[in-house]
Amino acid sequence: MQAKSIKGKFAEEIISALAESMADGFRPTLAIVFLSVKQDREAISRSLDEKGIRVFGATTAGEFIDGEIEGGSIVMLLLDINPAYFRIEFIETSQKTALEDAIKLGITGRETFANPAFIIANSGVSSDGEPIVEGIIQGFGKSLSSENGEVTVFGGKAGDDLALESTFVFTNGKTSDCALVALIVDEDKIDVKGIATCGWNAIGTTKTVTKSEGNVVYTIDDKPALDMLVNFLGVEIKEDDNKEVVTFLSSWYYPLQVERENSDPVIRTAMFANREDRSLICSGRVPQGSKIKFAMPPDFDSIEKVVAECKSIKENVQPQADALIMFSCVSRHLSFGMVIKEEIEQVQKIWDVPMAGFFTYGEYGKSFCAGQAGKNDKYEYHNNACCLVTLKEKVK
Repeated sequence: MQAKSIKGKFAEEIISALAESMADGFRPTLAIVFLSVKQDREAISRSLDEKGIRVFGATTAGEFIDGEIEGGSIVMLLLDINPAYFRIEFIETSQKTALEDAIKLGITGRETFANPAFIIANSGVSSDGEPIVEGIIQGFGKSLSSENGEVTVFGGKAGDDLALESTFVFTNGKTSDCALVALIVDEDKIDVKGIATCGWNAIGTTKTVTKSEGNVVYTIDDKPALDMLVNFLGVEIKEDDNKEVVTFLSSWYYPLQVERENSDPVIRTAMFANREDRSLICSGRVPQGSKIKFAMPPDFDSIEKVVAECKSIKENVQPQADALIMFSCVSRHLSFGMVIKEEIEQVQKIWDVPMAGFFTYGEYGKSFCAGQAGKNDKYEYHNNACCLVTLKEKVK
């Protein structure tokens, strides 16, 4: 499988770069497209469609290609995979139907390939990602043909340049601000390996979520959740904003670490705050009764940890790759600033192959280090994580 990466600041530039990339006879069948919500995704999709190229696309909170971070632009990973080895699914969904829709997707994958892998992206700013990965796993079911009887799921939630208003996923002729796009890959033909890693550190005393529903946390230790976080951060919500539900970017630096029995903790970011009922709207489910701590961003050693874990994947799981895809939480960019470029550069250099990625509002993947047995060795939904995916065509 051959891969090429291209980028552009506007649609005409990326269309020109696409033509140039194909001038030597390269004939891609699949385009992984990550772009700013301000870009003309319909025009780009049409251009790809005219060339018979299937599209897996998402809007971003910043995009990057190989070792370079972009902003407000378009990045594209072009692959010449045999069309029989993959399938694109696009499903309109909602928070209420997410589990049911994802189950259908899991069934589709199972019926299409004996050993499918799912690379997904979904739109919906405040949507909970847990039902999606849970639904895919349920729909797929246990399979003796797949490694450890489980299905591979990697991906990220679309962004909108931190406007937190409307995010989009798209494919050929379709785009929506509340949908799920999936690249289903035949793992008997294409190896899909990767890792999700976080690094946020818990601080302070353990607290209890005393009232919550889904991804909305109402009270912590019987006190309004918003007040608890505001007091912890030492900041105030802007009272000149007349909206009931407001963006609370300060909280992205100090998410909730949710403790779980027989599993590693999981991070949940409070993306919005409700000033009327003083609740927090998180990017993932926080069950009532959960034990939590506030968490703070990792120090710069976290970048070294991410790079080391990716090297472990290369050494123990995937020594070679044809292409890389990275889904990195926008909170990492907010916390590290331009230093995050070092993480992206160093990871890309491990395999030294084309890579495209974007800064997300949530990530899907498996938290483990190759060769080490961890408690949390299953595919699930994450916040504040960096998720790397490697693609390698198997020898015929």
